[in-house]
Amino acid sequence: MELYDSGSTADLNRLADACVALLQKNRLTVTTAESCTGGMLSAKLVDIPGVSEVFQEGYITYSNKAKRRLLNVSKTTLKKYGAVSTQTAREMAIGAVFAASADIAVSITGIAGPDGGDDEKPVGLVFIGCYMNDRVTVEEHRFQGDRTAVRTQAVQSALRLLRATILENTKA
Repeated sequence: MELYDSGSTADLNRLADACVALLQKNRLTVTTAESCTGGMLSAKLVDIPGVSEVFQEGYITYSNKAKRRLLNVSKTTLKKYGAVSTQTAREMAIGAVFAASADIAVSITGIAGPDGGDDEKPVGLVFIGCYMNDRVTVEEHRFQGDRTAVRTQAVQSALRLLRATILENTKA
C-alpha cells in the first residue's frame, strides 16, 4: 500500500508534514512551480508549522506567457510539445529552482478539466517534475474524477515525488 494513498485531507497533511520534516532535517530548501493546481501544492506545504525554514517561494504559472517569463520555459518547447508535457514540466522545475535559488523544485502542469482535453491529451493528464542535484525526474499521471479530484491527486503525487526525491538524494 502506498504511503498516504487515500487522498484524504488528513493523509495530504501527513504527507506534507513528512516532506517538510525531511527538508528541515536535511537543511534543504524547496520551491514550487504550478499550473493546473494553481497554488494548491504551495498552500499544502505552507499549512505546516515551521515551513518558513525550508520553503523559498512558489510560482503559479497558469499561462504560457507566465511559464516563459517567470520560469524561462522555452517558446520552442511550448510550441513543439505544449504546456502539458514532460518537457514543459522539466523546464518548469529547472526554471523554478534557479529563479528561487532553492535546492529542490517541484513542478505540476496538466489538464484538470472539465474542458481542455482531447484524444491525445485528455482531462486528467498531469506531468509532475522534481529537480534536485542537477537531475530532473518527471512523472506522467492520468487522474480520474472532477476538477477538484484531479488537482488533489496531482498535489498528492507531487508530495510523494518530493518525498521520494529527498530520500533518494540524502541519508535521511
